[in-house]
Amino acid sequence: MQAIGQLAGGVAHDFNNLLTVIGGQVELILGRALDNDLRNRLEDVKRAAERAAALTRQLLAFSRTQLLRSKAVDLNQVIEHMIRMLARLIRENIELTFVPGNYLGFVRADPDQIEQVLMNLAVNAQDAMPEGGRLTIETVAVRMDADSVQQPGALDPGEYVLITVRDTGHGMDRLTQSRIFEPFFTTKRIGEGTGLGLSMAYGVVRQSGGHIQVESQPGHGSTFRIYLPCVAGADPAGREAGSAAAPRGCETILLAEDEEGVRTLVAAYLRSLGYRVLPAPDGAAALEMARSHPGTLDLLLSDLVMPKVGGRELAVELRRTAARLKVLFVSGYAGHSAAENDPDLPGACFLGKPFTMQRLAQMVREVLDGIPQP
Repeated sequence: MQAIGQLAGGVAHDFNNLLTVIGGQVELILGRALDNDLRNRLEDVKRAAERAAALTRQLLAFSRTQLLRSKAVDLNQVIEHMIRMLARLIRENIELTFVPGNYLGFVRADPDQIEQVLMNLAVNAQDAMPEGGRLTIETVAVRMDADSVQQPGALDPGEYVLITVRDTGHGMDRLTQSRIFEPFFTTKRIGEGTGLGLSMAYGVVRQSGGHIQVESQPGHGSTFRIYLPCVAGADPAGREAGSAAAPRGCETILLAEDEEGVRTLVAAYLRSLGYRVLPAPDGAAALEMARSHPGTLDLLLSDLVMPKVGGRELAVELRRTAARLKVLFVSGYAGHSAAENDPDLPGACFLGKPFTMQRLAQMVREVLDGIPQP
């Protein structure tokens, strides 16, 4: 499992660098005046890059190392959006029903990953009903106290949103139930499944602070219950501004990025917003550039993994002489998000690859202005 996780992390890092360049370049071109045919083709490329990014997150999900883009979400809205896709995916001989609960409140989760979890459960349910049947997805707000926690240690007492996914399929025996969340375990024939779907679901739910349970009997269908903790006083606002103008600035940014395509793209984009950008291909070159620069550096925008000198070492060294230097790390390795909690670099922030140019502009402005990150 450790070796698989390391392999997945390395693949994701390189893949996310490529997707940053592809998505970013397409995003910038789409901001120009284009004829409809070319715009439609580029929109297809953009959607493909977004699906590829989601696939990368799924690859990492089972080991719980993917970077969740968590925010306050209404699960009813997430599921209603997903139901439209499921209706086209599920066979016509399966009756699909969604029963939304009232007054759910909000949970903090990655809506794309929650959709993927439910999609995997729905596909498995379909496979369990070759002759047709019923698939029901239901939400309800529940309170778990010490007496109602069925599996000690699995859930803390508190308010939760419960998602129930129920099918009328052939069910599972106890031995199968005990292994369904294991990576690569599958009861399907060779070539019909990877065995990653349910382990991915388990990883996402657990990383979101929740728990997933299954009840099943041969011949009596299966029921999956997903508990996600509610968040008090959540503000669901915070989605990307979309077509809103990117915030501008005039500060000086030291950009350290060893991937040439990403470095060229980011430098050109930030310059177009009015910033002065000093690009460096690695941490050692960035240190030399900082030492020879006659003016003040306002922000270090750095990849974390670079040859010679890494991003963290670079930031620590620069902070020795410029304690107020703002720091924004980027990386395609999901596990590096912990860098923003580094006690040696207070106030440092993190942006996972791939990112949109719009999101980059927002983050740069927020870090420079000292706006606390969620």
